[in-house]
Amino acid sequence: MKTLGYFNTPVNATYQLVVDDVHTLYIEECGNPDGQPVLFLHGGPGGAISETSRRFFDPAYYRIILFDQRGSGKSTPFLSLKNNTILYSVRDIEKIREYLDIDSWFVFGGSYGSTLALAYAIDYPQRVKHLILRGIFLGRQEDVDWLFQFGASEFYPEEFSQFKQHVPVNQQDDLVAAYYDLMTSGDQIKRQAACKAWSDWEGGIVTMVKPAIKNNQIEPSDLSLGLLEAHYFANQMFWKEDNYILNRVKRLEKIPMAIFHGRYDVDCRVSGAYDLKQACSHADLSIVELAAHSPNEGPLFEALVTYMDELKEEVSS
Repeated sequence: MKTLGYFNTPVNATYQLVVDDVHTLYIEECGNPDGQPVLFLHGGPGGAISETSRRFFDPAYYRIILFDQRGSGKSTPFLSLKNNTILYSVRDIEKIREYLDIDSWFVFGGSYGSTLALAYAIDYPQRVKHLILRGIFLGRQEDVDWLFQFGASEFYPEEFSQFKQHVPVNQQDDLVAAYYDLMTSGDQIKRQAACKAWSDWEGGIVTMVKPAIKNNQIEPSDLSLGLLEAHYFANQMFWKEDNYILNRVKRLEKIPMAIFHGRYDVDCRVSGAYDLKQACSHADLSIVELAAHSPNEGPLFEALVTYMDELKEEVSS
């Protein structure tokens, strides 16, 4: 039986792209230099790329482009909040495309990466040949509230209680704002502890089975995930309207779109994927059973790899 997935794909080249007077992006290029370009967008905000980000794509066929978004991973300056919004990242993607001399590409994004993929496709629809989206997050206030105020809390009450108790009782009616204040004021130890508590809460609910061992060490990824997510969510995604994406889906109607969402995704509600499908009638929605939010677990990983394999055969024929 064939093992699905493409493990340990080597990196052909790395780039440091200066995108403005503050930020320099770390970019990786893998796979076939003459192949079908595909852009991988990591989640967060504040996540980062890694070897696992490359596993969905056949390196013999795809020209795989990956990058760490502003303030995260190997992009610099790390944790910078200046000029750090989703629309800056949209323009960053276009600068990467131009820098690498790519006419158009497939865009593959999961979680917040799906939000960024949709926002990019809205602004540059002519540059997107196909959208492959996983774990849909539409960036609405209701999506944020579900994860950080009430909703996911009903599935993980003990963990949410720990998350909630990290802030004073009189601030618990707006946990995002309270955490953002903790992360951006006071001494470094308290700021980092708030980021770690945030990261532990979200990281503990993305898989079908809760991790048995908790890492108590504060990693750089804890800091970037906590700070940047709080930065975006406390500022309502820096959009002027709550339903920014669904109000603009008409610009996506000529772009083939595949949506994958785990049935038991507690982090991002399956109803968000359904809402996107309802707004984009041409999209294909696959609700993957026995799957949660993480794309690296069996059923969801297999569905994504299988789709990318089928897509390359479809394009080649």
